[in-house]
Amino acid sequence: MRRISKLTRVAVGVASLALAATACGGTSSDSGDEAKEDLGLAIAYDIGGKGDQSFNDAAYAGLQKAQKEFGYKTDDVEPTEGETDADKEQRLSSLAKQGYNPVIGIGFAYGPAMEAVASKYPDTTFGIVDSVVEGDNVASLVFAEEQASYLAGVAAAKATKTNTVGFVGGVDIPLIHKFEAGYKQGVAETNPKVKVVSQYLTQTAEEGGFSSPDKGKAAAEGQIEKKADVVYQAAGLSGQGVIEAAAKAKVWAIGVDSDQYKQAALAQYKNYILTSALKDVGGAVYALSKSVEDGKPLSGVQTFDLKVNGVGLAESNPEFAKIAGLSDAVAKAKAGIIDGSIKVKTE
Repeated sequence: MRRISKLTRVAVGVASLALAATACGGTSSDSGDEAKEDLGLAIAYDIGGKGDQSFNDAAYAGLQKAQKEFGYKTDDVEPTEGETDADKEQRLSSLAKQGYNPVIGIGFAYGPAMEAVASKYPDTTFGIVDSVVEGDNVASLVFAEEQASYLAGVAAAKATKTNTVGFVGGVDIPLIHKFEAGYKQGVAETNPKVKVVSQYLTQTAEEGGFSSPDKGKAAAEGQIEKKADVVYQAAGLSGQGVIEAAAKAKVWAIGVDSDQYKQAALAQYKNYILTSALKDVGGAVYALSKSVEDGKPLSGVQTFDLKVNGVGLAESNPEFAKIAGLSDAVAKAKAGIIDGSIKVKTE
């Protein structure tokens, strides 16, 4: 059995996040089926799966941290091509039935399945990233993506020499609109002369908007032909194609979710990854796991924003600091968002 201790605050990224602990679960057994074992964290990946060097890999980093710290058994499950909500329900149910606790759906696509499954396993804590699902035993892990994207816009406006920058969104949905809105606002409020060229790869996730590097590459190439010399992508696995196109053209790419400058699979392109808009999915996954481990499972909406370092902007590339005024402009914008003097739009 896992140890239980008191929890007052959980570290998220490099800052502490105050946790409003709401009792919503205990052991890993459920009302319908007794669990075989008392196991630890399990995550079910979004489209693109592990290896996307972005969203899903960030979640996996949180799982690894929990596994190392708590020494328990974990599981991470890949999606299948063309799967239905029923497939997702079966996946979540199977993990809960086996005794995993918490069980986290990585991505808004798990919303309907989470609604259907959580009530059937009241003693299991569920988590969902990027969506809000009601339930006493559900923690909705949401992020202020628009804030990180605003900072990315500041960086783009400072780095461009052509006064044209690009945005590539994976799928034309409200979640990705937040990335675009913050980015455009950051660009405009830093340098109104800079034009933003935007493109969404697909209308639905099923069409491959988050899982097709070739689509991302083609979109970026089109924007570069229009003189964009900085291209920001919020496109999951498809974003790797954007980064490849930028590196080939020797212009700047801006990564997303993870610090893509540090990703081994993107090492050949790293010199052209100016920065990344960070989204601490791993920190959120770990925070929920920690709360369950300590006997005070989180529930309800848990928002990860700049104030708790739940989002941010990477400065790993040494060239970042060499661009005149860039570091100071980002620091000033971050302070303004945190103190409320800058209100970032979500649409």
